[in-house]
Amino acid sequence: MKKLILLHLMLLLSCFCWAQDQRAILNLLEKQRLAWNRGDLDGYMQGYWKSDSLLFVGKTGPKYGWKTTLENYKKNYPDDSAMGTLTFKILQVNVLDLKNAFVLGAWHLKREADEPEGFFTLWLKRIRGEWKIVADHSS
Repeated sequence: MKKLILLHLMLLLSCFCWAQDQRAILNLLEKQRLAWNRGDLDGYMQGYWKSDSLLFVGKTGPKYGWKTTLENYKKNYPDDSAMGTLTFKILQVNVLDLKNAFVLGAWHLKREADEPEGFFTLWLKRIRGEWKIVADHSS
């Protein structure tokens, strides 16, 4: 009986921790969205792993590195009108284990001239106690 109670307590604790992780990941994405909508690409990039191993896959194929990703964003979104207003629709947040999570979502930009949109998948890792995007595939 004691083992059964202990097992239930451990399951409840793990569910609580995963819910906290999901909230932390959603908060990270919301901070990114808010930074984008302020025109703050440096702030937007704070959600990414600051490493040469960061992987970003877009329409031109895979690119590596935090600095490369930031430079590409600055090249492709040089001003507020190019950046527009970003919204996300989060379809899934799966915390896989204590250090890994997967996010599936949709993005939408509202700009004067157009409204591009697409989907993204993110692999996040807990690095030094914080969730960071280590791989982003956006289309």
